[in-house]
Amino acid sequence: MKITKVVVRKVEKENSRIKGIASAILDNCFAVHDIRIIEGEKGLFIAMPSKKHAGTFRDVAHPVDPETRSMFENKIIEAYKNTK
Repeated sequence: MKITKVVVRKVEKENSRIKGIASAILDNCFAVHDIRIIEGEKGLFIAMPSKKHAGTFRDVAHPVDPETRSMFENKIIEAYKNTK
């Protein structure tokens, strides 16, 4: 599996930790939208799309292993940094 395209929309909202929203296309045939790019204490990280259910948030889609999560995070943060 490869991430074949990443689209980032920067968010410029005062006092917000959310710095952008991304979409990732996998193998030119599957899309994951609404991936949040967040500024944390240790730098940027991503949060996968989630939905509130019974008072808690649950990811709608997410990587199931650390290698895939790293792949998503690296590609999305790189695209964020290259977006004007």
